[in-house]
Amino acid sequence: MARGPSTWSSSSLLLALLVAAAAAATASEAARVPAAVGNWTEVLSGAPRRARHGHGYVWRHRRRAFENGLGRTPQMGWNSWNHFGCGINEDLIKQTADALVNTGMAKLGYEYVNIDDCWAESDRDNQGNFVANRQTFPSGIKALADYVHAKGLKLGIYSDAGSRTCSQKMPGSLDHEEQDVKTFSSWGIDYLKYDNCNDAGRSVMERYTKMSNAMKTYGKSIFFSLCEWGRENPATWAGSMGNSWRTTDDIADNWGSMTSRADQNDRWASYAGPGGWNDPDMLEVGNGGMTEAEYRSHFSIWALAKAPLLIGCDVRSMSQQTKDILSNSEVIAVNQDSLGVQGKKVQSSNGLEVWAGPLSNNRKAVVLWNRQGYQATITAQWSSIGLASSTTVTARDLWAHSSFSAQGQLSASVAPHDCKMYVLTPK
Repeated sequence: MARGPSTWSSSSLLLALLVAAAAAATASEAARVPAAVGNWTEVLSGAPRRARHGHGYVWRHRRRAFENGLGRTPQMGWNSWNHFGCGINEDLIKQTADALVNTGMAKLGYEYVNIDDCWAESDRDNQGNFVANRQTFPSGIKALADYVHAKGLKLGIYSDAGSRTCSQKMPGSLDHEEQDVKTFSSWGIDYLKYDNCNDAGRSVMERYTKMSNAMKTYGKSIFFSLCEWGRENPATWAGSMGNSWRTTDDIADNWGSMTSRADQNDRWASYAGPGGWNDPDMLEVGNGGMTEAEYRSHFSIWALAKAPLLIGCDVRSMSQQTKDILSNSEVIAVNQDSLGVQGKKVQSSNGLEVWAGPLSNNRKAVVLWNRQGYQATITAQWSSIGLASSTTVTARDLWAHSSFSAQGQLSASVAPHDCKMYVLTPK
């Protein structure tokens, strides 16, 4: 029977008061910083935050519930959808695996070869199992996985938390979660992208929880990428379910789409960290809808923001310009840094922006991004990126591959829609 307040001991009363005070403090903090819960907590200080914290950003590591040992850094690889849509087959997947190895991209970390929608027959077999499309994947997915694995790469596959996938051409996994994960595991699948179409009127939480539980039991070695499109703020809950979660709608191969995805994803920076990453969608670099400068900005911001680096072009025939962007090992190193803190937009004035974040060994990554249509000088102040004004750094220009000294601030003239990217190492 519950005791009334009159029967509480002094120690019990003291404990209750402490709990109430903690709850009030937590509520106050939640109101002050609405997005401050997650694997990485962003603490926004009061009015003098620039002087005290360098634009107010302090990162604290928190443990996450979903731990399959995967995704300690953002995933890298290739996905079929952006360039090929449903026009895929097993020869394309094999040739892509070959190209990743032959171009040296695999050695840079691009390890996942991910099949998107349209790989299966329209109906399950009489046992309720997925069946690979007999025309386009006649050898089956297990044989394809064996081929990819023999190249030292990993194979990813696609399904949907609904009755049908987004293309409507194949079944989804709703109410077949355990069966499908067992199938994927038996085929040697390493990665699952899990989309959000045809939900049968059932909640996001129900549908994604069911698949997450199946993955935890039967797919422990499979990277789980939730593709919920950011509709119900998955950054706030998906860290307990999977290794990455989409924070945006699908990207398109144009400047407006790319920049808006960057901004939408930035809101959730404090939730990302080793084991679980915000996903503003796959890379469009090389697909032809943006300029070289715009693709360089796209790749730089995705790298700084610890986004998945999933190539979305045809790597079998990519231009040298495209390869030069995607294979910049110094930019990739920022994305794959062991500290695992997502960089953020820390200065913005009329389309002239500074994005920055901490790296291991007390370094900082900085991007000066010109979103205007004219050449402009952009200056990053040390106070905005968490450095004392007296600090002298060696600034490494990751695109020019050159180094120089700087103190107090960093300025550069940046071409329209282009960027400059640096790693700053205090002396």
